[in-house]
Amino acid sequence: CVLCGRTDDCPEKYGEKSTYLEYNLTVHYYCLLMSSGIWQRGQEDEGIYGFLITDIRKEVNRAAKLKCNICKKKGASIGCVAPKCKRSYHFPCGVQKECIFQFMEDFRSYCWEHKPVQKFSVKGSREPSQCIICLELVEQLPLYSVLKSPCCKNAWFHRECLQYHALSAGVFFFRCSVCNNKDKFQKEMLRMGIHIPEKDASWELEENAYQELLQCYQHCDIRRCLCKKGRDYNEPDSKWEIKRCQCCGSRGTHLACSSMKSWEQNWECVECRSIFAKSGNYSKQQKRSLATSEKTGGTTCLLEEPSPKCPRPSSGSQHSFLLQSPKIMCQSNVTPCSRLEFPASNRMTMSLSPLMANRSLSMRKKHLSQQRREVSNILKELKLQVNTKTTRLNINTKNIWKSALKGFRQRNFSPTNAIEIKFTGCRNRLTTDTSEGSKHRFFKLLMLNLENSSLFEGSSLKNLTLDSQALKENLYFEAGRMMAVSLVHGGPSLGFFSKTLFDCLVYGPENVKPALEDVADVGVAQTIKMIKYASSLSSLQSAVHDCYEFLAAAGCLRPVTSLCDKNMLVNDILTFHVIKRIISPLESFRQGLKTLGVLEKMHLHPDAFSSIFCHEPETLSAETLCDLFTIHCSSDVNKVEGADFWMGYLQDVESGESVVTLEDILLFATGCSFLPPIGFDPEPTVKFLHIRYPVGNRLRNCLELPLTKTYEQFKKKMEFTIRNTLKVERE
Repeated sequence: CVLCGRTDDCPEKYGEKSTYLEYNLTVHYYCLLMSSGIWQRGQEDEGIYGFLITDIRKEVNRAAKLKCNICKKKGASIGCVAPKCKRSYHFPCGVQKECIFQFMEDFRSYCWEHKPVQKFSVKGSREPSQCIICLELVEQLPLYSVLKSPCCKNAWFHRECLQYHALSAGVFFFRCSVCNNKDKFQKEMLRMGIHIPEKDASWELEENAYQELLQCYQHCDIRRCLCKKGRDYNEPDSKWEIKRCQCCGSRGTHLACSSMKSWEQNWECVECRSIFAKSGNYSKQQKRSLATSEKTGGTTCLLEEPSPKCPRPSSGSQHSFLLQSPKIMCQSNVTPCSRLEFPASNRMTMSLSPLMANRSLSMRKKHLSQQRREVSNILKELKLQVNTKTTRLNINTKNIWKSALKGFRQRNFSPTNAIEIKFTGCRNRLTTDTSEGSKHRFFKLLMLNLENSSLFEGSSLKNLTLDSQALKENLYFEAGRMMAVSLVHGGPSLGFFSKTLFDCLVYGPENVKPALEDVADVGVAQTIKMIKYASSLSSLQSAVHDCYEFLAAAGCLRPVTSLCDKNMLVNDILTFHVIKRIISPLESFRQGLKTLGVLEKMHLHPDAFSSIFCHEPETLSAETLCDLFTIHCSSDVNKVEGADFWMGYLQDVESGESVVTLEDILLFATGCSFLPPIGFDPEPTVKFLHIRYPVGNRLRNCLELPLTKTYEQFKKKMEFTIRNTLKVERE
């Protein structure tokens, strides 16, 4: 080494020893770092570790004039930083003499006389303790070779053991082995001369280190296996697909060997089923399941999926539709008692006079409008983060979700960049479409795609589902991020969140009580109703017995001794199925919604944001469009007459006396067929000009209308232009 003159190659003591033939230099890494007269003036890829070659040679020349106070040889490049101390030494000599080298900040060095010392308490035992790492005895004395944890009262280490541990763990995993404290522990160890490299842990860098954990059990353990290709044969999405025990995961079966249907996701092996079936163990099993769900956030293998006795609803089932949509049930005069008779005391009807109902509806609409105006101002504030740099997303109209996911995951995508959409997969490109129009259309299609995706379940108001594949691919996070970006960049209202899902996002799942309407699975809903509406203790016990497998898997199985136990049981089932079961997807979704600060604003203004998450978007009306567009006129134009024609035409369109719709008018003028929660920028305007036909200036959100002598001429020109323009665009 050109700095210390030694040939030792000991990375643990002196750092990596490297030889650079092009510079004719050999140097220890620690010798270079601790030398007093050199600094990193270059980039990481310049010179040696950022030290310029000219600077290294100057340091070698400077050190050649200094004698080491330990070995008495020239070349001592390291000096003690204590005031008035003139000692100089080589790095290996300093290690041998028990000097302290601090690998942080200015890389200070202290000689054997001025080095920092840990302060030990005078009280207490002076008997030898065990080193936490090597478990050998260590003296509880202020020695160079002994270090004490600053965060634990009786945690002692050998210096050498700690240094090896730091080199292996790196800055991300080096922490107290007793209490897991990181900040305080690392600060003290750096002060005492332990080098903590800025790298990942060595066990994380080892290739295929956790490969065995990724192996799934693939073997049919049924006594009489029916598969001709053997017990290890597995063909996904067929009757020869192997399902593992939902409880232990160490037993398996072919679907055909256990007479399981393709939609049945769960199966329990004989051993696990016998444990559940033993009398007297139900309460213990319940406690174990609840404890497990609390530790893991409710996402254990035991609790992930419904029981095979509770089939998933088919898409064409009318009963499924009615169960999932209680509002439509009431409107259709269909009662849910057609298959289960419920007590009359549980049914209640209430009617309001038409005057009271209209007044209540008007108040609700007014309140929603106020909340939406508040959201608009909040989103405009968040949009200030968006800069002028543009990111282009190429969106395939035949697969919106896949191309959007690819665009959001590309390296140069940033939520704070302006977004430009280019649609592909179309026969013709529209020269009349603006970038804003394409963006509005993209976000509308994307939100519709998300609403109907497998990430959500329910009919009109939806909750999150538990999709293990989507969780593995981090799709819940991406969905949350897309929704946040859509709201800030001018996308539509969502309007399909259930109150339970919204409250979980805003107030936390532990503070939310779900309702029966939140259960989308027909079988689970029917099970809950059987328990909820049991009229006697015997019928309640019979209902619990019939679904004991499901209750055990949900951690809700308990002895039922009185009829009032059913209420607690129903609440536990609802909490598990609606909330605990989807804790992991919910947390991932929350992280995505934090994009651009949307979730933070939801916490501060929950009532305002519920208007765009939980309520259907505001329907267009003549009054809404009239308020939305500001009328501008030149001095030579009769503003009153033009405004009369405009408002009269909007009323005709609303009443159905026109071939166009209010959405068509908005799309013609702004390129957007809905009212974005953030509003329009710039705000829409109407201008009356001396022109032959209406013009929609989408760059300025301006609707330029012709001046006509009669209303009939105005209406005819409006319908002709808007209908034919949009027809060409759609084609």
